[in-house]
Amino acid sequence: MELNNAFEVSAPLEKAWSVLTDVERIAPCLPGAQLQEIEGNEYRGIVKVKVGPITAQYKGAAQFMEKDDDAKRAVLKADGRDTRGAGNASAFITAQLTAVGDRTKVEVKTDLTVTGKVAQFGRGVMADISAKLMTQFADNLEKLLEEEDAAKVAEAHTAAPEIDAAPAAADAPATTGPARVVTDEAPAVAPVSTGPRKINMPEPKAVDLLDTAGAPVLKRLAPVLGLLFVLFQLRRKLRRKLRRK
Repeated sequence: MELNNAFEVSAPLEKAWSVLTDVERIAPCLPGAQLQEIEGNEYRGIVKVKVGPITAQYKGAAQFMEKDDDAKRAVLKADGRDTRGAGNASAFITAQLTAVGDRTKVEVKTDLTVTGKVAQFGRGVMADISAKLMTQFADNLEKLLEEEDAAKVAEAHTAAPEIDAAPAAADAPATTGPARVVTDEAPAVAPVSTGPRKINMPEPKAVDLLDTAGAPVLKRLAPVLGLLFVLFQLRRKLRRKLRRK
């Protein structure tokens, strides 16, 4: 299914492009997402979603397929699989940035394929959920930019005053001590790290898709959710009986 969304951020085009193409920087802004490691151009992590009493966790990876600095257009490919094997998801996400005065408009097109629990929502419901999640992301991004700007201002105010230039070499006292020895040995080189770089990011709270979609969606899915709830309760009772035995 194809989903289209758009939002604006309070940042000029170049700054917005720099931030939005820095996955590590914007990862905390993504609802339900946790970036865990980076290796080369591949970003790995999880996304947690909740459908009624059932929580699904998708573990996967994303990488840029295209990043045009001149056209301000980026294409990201993402794939994830339910850790319980109950479904998977894949998406091609295309973002186009355009200057709007001193702000930036971001248009996002997502070609999404899902199977499993989340697939029951259908295109109409997924479009509503996508729009609300994009709004949450935009709000979080605005807060991030505000915090970074405030940090820069605070840093500028607390910066140490400039120190006058050192006295001329002629006025400086002569130094004593052993002369510096020059050898032909090459300087020590730090070993190059191999493997993915771990990211220390807090575990995310699962995105409640029903809460995000709202009451109209709940009415549409009431029969399905009722059945899921009954099955969930039966499963719990069966486990209790087996434990007693």
